[in-house]
Amino acid sequence: MSDPARTVHIVDDDEAIRQSVGFMLRKADHSVEAYASGVQFLKTATRETRGCVLLDVRMPEIDGLEVQARLAEQGIMLPVIMLTGHGDVTLAVRAVKAGAIEFLEKPFERTALLAAIDEALSQAGRNDRGQLAAAEASVRLAALTPRERDVLDGMVLGRPNKLIAFDLSIATRTVEVHRANLMEKLSARSLSDVLRIAFAAGLGDTQPD
Repeated sequence: MSDPARTVHIVDDDEAIRQSVGFMLRKADHSVEAYASGVQFLKTATRETRGCVLLDVRMPEIDGLEVQARLAEQGIMLPVIMLTGHGDVTLAVRAVKAGAIEFLEKPFERTALLAAIDEALSQAGRNDRGQLAAAEASVRLAALTPRERDVLDGMVLGRPNKLIAFDLSIATRTVEVHRANLMEKLSARSLSDVLRIAFAAGLGDTQPD
């Protein structure tokens, strides 16, 4: 019998994605429910729905960010993994700020997808959304140098390395070094981790979406 707690709800208007990802996840012993649109998913999701959501950003009718917002409004606390296309970093930042635990850029690797889903289901089981306490996040940020904080500010705004370098009048390679150093200090494995720490500490609260 399938376990509702291990259900992955795939919401993507691309049938090929729904089929290929669904096959992959079933092979990994996950239950899968697939939806061709955000509207279709929202019609079936309730507060009793369990598992996590693999949610595409760009879809017709309503996009992934709007689906994410409506889930929150309805008190449906399903962990969200956002799927983005190339160049959608700004949208991904907004998704994490709104509570998504991870975002994956298409085409994504199997190992990255499975790791993100395992983390999402783990957080669903703890029912704490994986949010860091503000005090802990602030302590982590305090370890950064002023220049690393400058680079972090750019990351929170969704800026690519080249634009951060331009804003700070430094080389792109220097930004890459600062970025690697701050991720190490924050014990962050990905940009999503960095953003969750930053937002937990209140960084970016006054920044426009």
